[in-house]
Amino acid sequence: MDSSDAARRRALDQAFGESSDEEEANDGDALVSALENKRARWESVQEIAGLWICRDFLSEAQQSALLSAVDGERWFSGSFHNQAMRFGDLPEWATELARLVRKAVCFGESSLKGDKDLVVEDQCMEEPCPLPFDLLWREPLFDQLIVNVYKPGEGICAHVDLMRFEDGIAIISMESTCVMHFSHSKHVLNPAGNQEEDAGEGSYTRIPVLLNPGSLILMSGEARYLWKHEINRKPGFQIWEGKEIDQQRRTSVTLRKLCSSPHQN
Repeated sequence: MDSSDAARRRALDQAFGESSDEEEANDGDALVSALENKRARWESVQEIAGLWICRDFLSEAQQSALLSAVDGERWFSGSFHNQAMRFGDLPEWATELARLVRKAVCFGESSLKGDKDLVVEDQCMEEPCPLPFDLLWREPLFDQLIVNVYKPGEGICAHVDLMRFEDGIAIISMESTCVMHFSHSKHVLNPAGNQEEDAGEGSYTRIPVLLNPGSLILMSGEARYLWKHEINRKPGFQIWEGKEIDQQRRTSVTLRKLCSSPHQN
């Protein structure tokens, strides 16, 4: 391991916690220990089954370490490149990130948005859970990565992720705050962005979700397959609580798992 790799390893260990063979052998104790001073808090978006958000998933120090690791890949050295994809063996920092997602789900606290009295701990054992048990413990949890770097005004069109990916998608948002809108896949948004437009089968509600820096959203079930998601950063779209968000550069990391080949069992 050269000096730059060693420095990156130390930064990752400091931000995310050490990952060793001994830790994997004592998985339960290690996970509890890692989160005993910080328990992730999950909110469900009640209007959309299978959509959960953890607003404090990454601390400022962890975000800084993650952004440094992404920069170290030198994927965005050209001014025309704002997206990088990796399949199969992921960078070490992405593997660490997936490990943190699993920890946050297992040992977080969940509440149904709008119901302050309902709090469920130890998500691996109780319902509701931000990620179904069969998805949470698949191996690997994720094997596909997308990193996007958006300049002010840049976003993503309304879409449902390709069917070549399995259920269970994680999106980590960093740097600028933004609003992600969800709409049922049967419907489209009015180009003006401020009205609903029926695509032929009744009315629908466009659901806004605020993504703060360091937040994580998980989509499974209906949220993954039946709802489009988009981030339109044109003026008039990025409104939260009546105020327009001051847009800056935003970086997102998306983790997914490829569907198995029909020839692999």
